[in-house]
Amino acid sequence: QVQLVESGGGLVQAGGSLRLSCAASGRTFSSYAMGWFRQIPGKEREFVAAISWNGGNKYYADSVKGRFTITRDNAKNTVYLQMNSLKPEDTAIYYCASSRGRFGSSLYHDYDYWGQGTQVTVSS
Repeated sequence: QVQLVESGGGLVQAGGSLRLSCAASGRTFSSYAMGWFRQIPGKEREFVAAISWNGGNKYYADSVKGRFTITRDNAKNTVYLQMNSLKPEDTAIYYCASSRGRFGSSLYHDYDYWGQGTQVTVSS
């Protein structure tokens, strides 16, 4: 059974930084792309970032480009999201997801396993 466990969320002031981690188990981590999405209650889950199976390709939502960085460590079965210059509009629950394929996608339905989410709150 595939499990994704996020950590690293919390409360931070605007302009600050957080690093989210997602530890994966239950499938060959290095064979699949990974992604981060976020959701505000009452709104649709939105794409944040994705990384290909070997880290060679990365994709970002326009709203986070230049501020967020996605990386992965296949030896540790972990994907990270470094978030810098945080803004109040980044406040959301952040979800880690494992893709059905190797190359990454911004599409929700291209991911078949999801973590439970971690709350990120940015105060102004």
